[in-house]
Amino acid sequence: VAHCKGFFFCGQEPFVADEYIERLAWRTPGGGSRGGEAFDPKRLLEEFVNHIQELQVMDERIQRKVEKLEQQCQKEAKEFAKKVQELQKSNQVAFQHFQELDEHISYVATKVCHLGDQLEGVNTPRQRAVEAQKLMKYFNEFLDGELKSDVFTNSEKIKEAADIIQKLHLIAQELPFDSLMGFCCYPLFSPGKYHDLECQLIQEFTSAQRRGEISRMREVAAVLLHFKGYSHCVDVYIKQCQEGAFLRNDVFEDAAILCQRVNKQVGEIFSNPETVLAKLIQNIFEVKLQSYVKDQLEEHRKSDAEQYLKNLYDLYTRTTNLSSKLMEFNLGTDKQTFLSKLIKAIFISYLENYIEVEIGYLKSRSAMILQRYYDSKNHQKRSIGTGGIQDLKERLRQRTNLPLGPSIDTHGETFLSQEVVVNLLQETKQAFERCHRLSDPSDLPKNAFRIFSMLVEFLCTEHIDYALETGLAGIPSSDSKNANLYFLDVVHQANTIFHLFDKQFNDHLMPLISSSPKLSECLQKKKDIIEQMEVKLDMGIDTLNCMIGQMKHILAAEQKKTDFKPEDENNVLIQYTNACVKVCGYVRKQVEKIRNSMDGKNVDTVLMELGVRFHRLIYEHLQQYSYSCMGGMLAICDVAEYRKCAKDFKIALVLQLFDTLHALCNLLVVAPDNLKQVCSGEQLANLDKNILHSFVQLRVDYRSARLARHFS
Repeated sequence: VAHCKGFFFCGQEPFVADEYIERLAWRTPGGGSRGGEAFDPKRLLEEFVNHIQELQVMDERIQRKVEKLEQQCQKEAKEFAKKVQELQKSNQVAFQHFQELDEHISYVATKVCHLGDQLEGVNTPRQRAVEAQKLMKYFNEFLDGELKSDVFTNSEKIKEAADIIQKLHLIAQELPFDSLMGFCCYPLFSPGKYHDLECQLIQEFTSAQRRGEISRMREVAAVLLHFKGYSHCVDVYIKQCQEGAFLRNDVFEDAAILCQRVNKQVGEIFSNPETVLAKLIQNIFEVKLQSYVKDQLEEHRKSDAEQYLKNLYDLYTRTTNLSSKLMEFNLGTDKQTFLSKLIKAIFISYLENYIEVEIGYLKSRSAMILQRYYDSKNHQKRSIGTGGIQDLKERLRQRTNLPLGPSIDTHGETFLSQEVVVNLLQETKQAFERCHRLSDPSDLPKNAFRIFSMLVEFLCTEHIDYALETGLAGIPSSDSKNANLYFLDVVHQANTIFHLFDKQFNDHLMPLISSSPKLSECLQKKKDIIEQMEVKLDMGIDTLNCMIGQMKHILAAEQKKTDFKPEDENNVLIQYTNACVKVCGYVRKQVEKIRNSMDGKNVDTVLMELGVRFHRLIYEHLQQYSYSCMGGMLAICDVAEYRKCAKDFKIALVLQLFDTLHALCNLLVVAPDNLKQVCSGEQLANLDKNILHSFVQLRVDYRSARLARHFS
C-alpha cells in the first residue's frame, strides 16, 4: 500500500490509501465488509499480497516511463537554449541595422528642415510681394474711380472686400497728410469710406439675424472683429434679441428665457460669447429691470408703506432668483461680483433706508392692530406703571393681603386676544423675512434687534403687560361676595401667548443673530421680560386671598351650629354637611382653573400656597363649633371629604396637613379612656399638646370630670 500513496487514477480524485484498502477488502470475498459474510483472513492476506505485487510492477513501469520523459525533456531543453542563443545573435544584428537607419533618417530630416527654412525664407517675401501687388492693383482702381475687380462687385465677397479696405485704410493712416501721396489717398480712404463699409457689414449682420442665418452672422461678425464698429455690431445683436422677448407680465421669467436662448446661440456667432452674453445681461438689468422696479416701487413709496415693502421684498427676491439662474452661464471669471453689482445698482436707493421704513411701518401697524382691538371692546387704555423690574419687586415686597390699589371691574374681560397676537406675530415674522433678505450682512443683526424691540414693545409691554396690570387692578378684595377671579384667565392666556412669542424668537430671530454680539442683548431682553411677568404673576397671589374669602362666605352662609350638635343624635341622615359639599366643589373648580392657567413649577407653587391656606381656613373654621358624638362623626366625614379634595392638589405637604387634621378630628369622638392612646399615635405624637387640648375642648362632654381626668 505504501507504494500506492501519491498515485492518481485518470479522471478520479487524488489517491487515499485508507479508502483504497476499504474498497479492496469490500471487493474480496471473505473480506468481512459485506453483511452476513464470514471473514477469511488468509484469503484477504493473499489478495493483499497479489495486489501489492501488481502495484510494484505498475510502479516500476511508471518509473521507467518517467525516466524516459525526463531524458526527452533534457534533450529538448538543450535544443531550445541553442535556438534562443541564435535568436539573440540575430536580434543584435537587427538592432545595429536599426541604429544605422535611425541615424540616416535623422540626417535626412535635418537636411529637409534646413531646406524648408530656406524655402520659407524665399516664399515669405514672395507672398508679401504678391499681396502688395494685389493691394497696389486695388489702389489703382480706387485712383481711377472704377472698381472692376470681382471682389468689389460681387456682394458675396464682402468679407474679402472688407479685408482689403481695412488694410488700405491702415496704410492711408500711416501716410503723412502733408505729403502728395497722403493728400491723394485721404479722400479715398477717409473715415467716411471706412464707416460706409462698416455700416454695410452691420446692415448685412442685421439682415442675417432677422433671417436667422447663423452661419452668415458668424462670417460677418468675424470680419467686423477687426473694425472699430465691432461693439456696435454686438449692440445691434443685443437690441434685436430683445425684440418681442418681453411681451408677458413676468419680466423676470422673460429675461431668464431670453438669456437661455441667447446662451445657446451666441457661441456659434461670436468669438467671445461670454462677453456678449454679459453685455446682454447688463443691458437687461440696467434698462428693463431697473425701469420695471422703479415703476413698481415709486408708485407706493410715499403713499402705502405696506405695499411698498411687499413689492420691494418680492422684486428683490425675484431679481436674486434670476441672478441665481444666470450663474449657470459662462459670464467670465468673476460672475458673482458682476451680478451682485448689477443688483446693487438697481436697489441701492431703496435698501439704504429700508430698515427705517420697516420700523416705521411696523410701529404704526402694530399700534393700529392694538387700538382697533381696544376700540372693539369700547375700552380706553389707562396708563400703567412703567417702572422696571426692581420697581415691581419693591411693589411685591410691600404687598399686603389687600388688593393692589383700587379695584377695577373688568366685566370678565382679560384684554388679551389671540387674534391680535397672531396678527402682531405675523407682521413681525414678515418683517424678519424682509430683514433677512434686504439687509446688508453687516447690518442684519442690528436690524433684526430693532424689529425684535418693536415686538417686545407692542406685544409684551402694550398688550400682555397691560393685561396683567389690568388684571391685577381687577382682583377683588378678600371680603367681596361672589367675586369673579378673572386674573387666572389672564394668566392662562398670557402664558399661551408667551409660548407663541418664544417660538417666534427661536424660529425667526435666532438664525439672524446667532453669530453676533446682538444675541446676548436679545437673550437679556427676553430674560427681563420673563422676570417682569413672573413678578406680576407673583403679585397676583392676592387672587388666593379672594378664593379663601369666597370659601369663608360659603362656610358662613351654609354651615349651621346644629350641624355638629344635632338635636336628635339618632336621626342624622347626611354623610357630610352642605357647606362641605359647596366648599369642595368650589375648590375643585379653582384647582382645575389654576392647572389650566399655569404650567411648570408655577402650578405646584400656587397650589401649595392655596392648599396651605385652605387647610388653615378649615382648621380655624372647625374650632368655632362644639361637637356632640354624632356631630364629631359628621365633622370627621367633612374632613375626609376635604382630604379627598386635597388629593386633587397633588402636593404632598397639603395632603399631609389634611391627614393630620383628620387625625385631630378623631379626638372629637374617641372614648375618654382611649384619648391618651390616640394622642400618642403616629400622626399626633409630634403635635403641640395645646393643639390637641384645643380640639378636645370642642367636645360637648369636655367638662365632664371623667374626660378631663383622662386627658390631663
